[in-house]
Amino acid sequence: MNFRIGAEPVIRPFIQRWWRMRRGMTLGVRGIVENPDGNILLVRHTYVAGWHFPGGGVERGETIYDALRKELREEAGIDPAGHPELVGVYSNEAKFRGDHVAVFRVRDWSHCEMTAHHEIAETGWFHPGALPDGIVGGARRRIAELYEGETITGVW
Repeated sequence: MNFRIGAEPVIRPFIQRWWRMRRGMTLGVRGIVENPDGNILLVRHTYVAGWHFPGGGVERGETIYDALRKELREEAGIDPAGHPELVGVYSNEAKFRGDHVAVFRVRDWSHCEMTAHHEIAETGWFHPGALPDGIVGGARRRIAELYEGETITGVW
């Protein structure tokens, strides 16, 4: 196991306290990027376990669209065209009090240079019915809602 992944459960409470001092509420973005074959893009980070949708935090002065575009370019080498479809905004209260995640569906995009090589251990395209082991709960629930007709919960 990677040291950064192993240390994450110990370090996370300190990082979250620091963020809480800076902000009363936090907002993140995630992109469900689809290719023409119907596969979706997932990433594995170097600092936390599991497969995730690419994404990250929304900074002060940034729109959710700007944040999504920035994160997809950095983490996946994906440049979304136009405004991606907002799937929903989900509460991540169980993991981090006051946190929310805006999820977008990205169907129209082009390749660009990936700039966050140090953050990303691996990327992969997967069919929604054949997901890799280790996909995180929030991503798994969104896939079930979008592709399997599960009820939308509003909880990340």
